[in-house]
Amino acid sequence: MRHWHVSFLSFCCFFMFLFFILFLLTPYDEISATRTWSFDLINKTCKTCSDKSIVFDYTFCFLSLQEVPVSHMTTLQGLGIVAMEVALQDATRTLSVVRGLLRNDSSACLRDCDLIYFDGVVTLVDSVGAFLEGRYGDAGAWVTAVMDGTSTCEEGFRDMDEVSPLTERNYSVFQLCDVALCIMKLLNSDALSF
Repeated sequence: MRHWHVSFLSFCCFFMFLFFILFLLTPYDEISATRTWSFDLINKTCKTCSDKSIVFDYTFCFLSLQEVPVSHMTTLQGLGIVAMEVALQDATRTLSVVRGLLRNDSSACLRDCDLIYFDGVVTLVDSVGAFLEGRYGDAGAWVTAVMDGTSTCEEGFRDMDEVSPLTERNYSVFQLCDVALCIMKLLNSDALSF
């Protein structure tokens, strides 16, 4: 089963690589026109999502999506994939950080966060697969579970009166998942005309 997750993760990376190659092969004048359209799409998506939620961070959404080259020439579905891929990368990096911290500190909070992020990475891989198949309900439920996990990780330190070394990372993964979740909701509604 784990082998399948690694293979699927490789497939997702290859998918992003293909989009990046297409971006590089597009003539400059087409890129300029596409970027204008895509920045409008990113702006409109982030604005709509931030209007719907008090915890959604417009600036974080816009900067995170526009940083990825493929987002400059994609659709709403493509932005959803970008958000999920960036969330997956962030969660994977956070798992690595947690394991690094565990070498010097075996606190219960860090051990809990290790399990949470291990499960979160696997869940995000599954979510990307469901999203690509158009199963937005499943993908949304799994992304929500990852968001809950980041909150649980952070609350564990608070409950033990410890300073969390993962606050910024938990926030980042939470917000990226929130972007992906909002896009899934938009894809299932007529909230935006793209």
